Amino acid sequence: MYTIEIEAVTEFTPATLAQVESVYRIIPEFESGYSSEEISKRLLAGPALLLIAKVEGEVAGFKLGYQTEEQVFYSWLGGVAPDFRGLGLAKSLLEYQEKWAKEQGYQRIDVKTRNCFPAMLNMLISSQYQITAMVNDAHNHSQNKLHLQKQV
Repeated sequence: MYTIEIEAVTEFTPATLAQVESVYRIIPEFESGYSSEEISKRLLAGPALLLIAKVEGEVAGFKLGYQTEEQVFYSWLGGVAPDFRGLGLAKSLLEYQEKWAKEQGYQRIDVKTRNCFPAMLNMLISSQYQITAMVNDAHNHSQNKLHLQKQV
């Protein structure tokens, strides 16, 4: 059995922003993702939460989100490194984020995903998230963007 730890960060300094970038880079699906400037801009605009999952002390995954409206938390980015998939880390991170959001007084969590991430979509649906909108990509249906939300 592995020792799994989830670390929560809510104060963002230059050091913690660098930590965000380092955990973000362990997920191959994010290779051509957001710049450090975009990440900083979103996290420094208001309340935010970074969750870092560690397995035996090694960073294995993360979940990152921030407030978009007074009672709405946006679950923005998250993932688990390939070597650690199948351990239930994504589900643990999601449950931690939901509990934290509820404790902070948020009423709803919003999230977006794409058809090309079926594991994420299945996890969200099985966790009672509801699809509220879809943005169609006429050239590549795997890139259709799905908007989901859950009352917490």
